[in-house]
Amino acid sequence: MEVSRIPVCRKCLAAPAPLEAEHFCLCCRTPFANSYPLDETGRCGLCRLGLNRFDAAYSFGAYQDTLRTLIHLFKYGCIQPLARPLGRLLASTVASGERFDVVVPMPLHWWRRWRRGFNQAELLAREVARRCGIQVVGAVRRTRATATQTGLSNSRRRENVAGAFRVPRPERVRGLSVALVDDVLTTGATANACAAALKDAGARRVTLLTLARVDRRVAGGVSA
Repeated sequence: MEVSRIPVCRKCLAAPAPLEAEHFCLCCRTPFANSYPLDETGRCGLCRLGLNRFDAAYSFGAYQDTLRTLIHLFKYGCIQPLARPLGRLLASTVASGERFDVVVPMPLHWWRRWRRGFNQAELLAREVARRCGIQVVGAVRRTRATATQTGLSNSRRRENVAGAFRVPRPERVRGLSVALVDDVLTTGATANACAAALKDAGARRVTLLTLARVDRRVAGGVSA
């Protein structure tokens, strides 16, 4: 889809900047204000405890300002042609050494997909797959609708989505390196539940790719 057919100006499309931080977790790429939460190997507490079921995570930018607006236009304003420029930003986050066998979009419950008319993660996944020269595989299904995660604590978020995903045909991901695509990473609870289903189905490696992530850094402190 050409930029001229998207109801967003070129200046706004070019405005989102990559997420920057001096200190990142080596695995989940959570940005921190200082190195205190990281161990000698560069891992955060969640990764040290094995609470993150994905093996790596990459996000293009922070979920704020113009990038947040573009995501809202894409997701809630149903401006689907934004999938191409946003997918280009997402694909740019992939580290040069990463290699994937398939791209798997974060699934929506059928009711939510019916109401919205599309799955934004699937459209982004198609762009990533096209640029990587691999296939999109809709390997994961939501087994139940979950309550909104807004306002829940980290532990309650994990409880809310525990067991909410399954892989009906494990042979589609068994032994493969999977790129799991979603639009926004908040606490990682949903991504963890989905990655757990993929790992339980035999996926060799799961790398989370999101367009944006909530940046929880505060001045003089660390992320929550």
